[in-house]
Amino acid sequence: MNELARLVEQTADRLAGRHVGVVVAGLAGDAVEIHGAGRTGPGGGVPGAHTLFDIGSVTKVFTSLVLARLALDGMVRLDEPLTEVLPGRAAVPARGGQPITLRHLATHTSGLPRLPRGMVARALLQPNRPDPYAHCTAERILSGLARTRLHSAPGRSFRYSNLGAGLLGMALAHRAGTGYEELVTQEVCAPLGLADTCLRPGAEQSERLAHGHAPGGRPVPSWDLAALPAMGGLRSTAADLAVFLRAQLAAEREPDAPLAPAILLTRETRHRVNPFAWAHLGWLGHRLHAQQGRHLQLWHNGGTGGSSSFVAFDPEQQVGVAVLANTRRSVDPAGTALLRRLQIGFGAARS
Repeated sequence: MNELARLVEQTADRLAGRHVGVVVAGLAGDAVEIHGAGRTGPGGGVPGAHTLFDIGSVTKVFTSLVLARLALDGMVRLDEPLTEVLPGRAAVPARGGQPITLRHLATHTSGLPRLPRGMVARALLQPNRPDPYAHCTAERILSGLARTRLHSAPGRSFRYSNLGAGLLGMALAHRAGTGYEELVTQEVCAPLGLADTCLRPGAEQSERLAHGHAPGGRPVPSWDLAALPAMGGLRSTAADLAVFLRAQLAAEREPDAPLAPAILLTRETRHRVNPFAWAHLGWLGHRLHAQQGRHLQLWHNGGTGGSSSFVAFDPEQQVGVAVLANTRRSVDPAGTALLRRLQIGFGAARS
């Protein structure tokens, strides 16, 4: 077993001690290793490279890549006001004379709250509700949006917003005249050859779906995000995410690689979150301290009622990781630790 395979297997096996099932992918240069451990659900087998998981908010990096693709095609503008792209030119709050733009939504600088109007109160009154977003129809979301107060002027400060990401997907799909899933398939999955990244798995894919679990191991249903799938509704596999990461790593070095211009556009926007971190379109980024090698880390995580995910990469060192689990317990520390190991031991500087 090579060193990359050993590290990936070690990470998966450790995570399986606290998660029902997990699959880990590691990329270093041209090498890819994927290893699964645990089980897909009650009576299920060991998950693998082609097991589908809910990826939660990792969906947001797909949504932002769609935005970049449509912007390059001239279908939308990054700084186009949201109200001009939503169905029915819906009323959108503003503050300080600044309207919310598509760029603001993709960088979490819109000033919108984290959740749609009324969801916090509903969560407090119904803490055990299995699907907190089931009521989020387009009509209800847009009606609540018109009555939403922004926390800050758009573009001024970073405030993570699931609502904003969901609205971005709704707006892009409306402008394209199609559904969100069809739009992601057309703009991202088809060009990259991602066969198992979807909202609604088909019959054969459903047989490969990892079933979600609460932290204690109790099975829980997947969330249906209704009119807001762009904030966290996609399912995917470690195999697909490895291809997706490969495209991210190739973009700067291979300008003719699939989706390279759009991928680079997502990184051109850079909103400072704090002295050490920033937000691109979709991705979050930071550079480690000099004592840690000053390595670059671009990442996003995700979580639903029964799953957790983490995807990260370093385009300078040409390494990346993806971690998928079917338990609502963070996999971020393990994913970050694996990425650091790959940056140190397998980075481009080593070759």
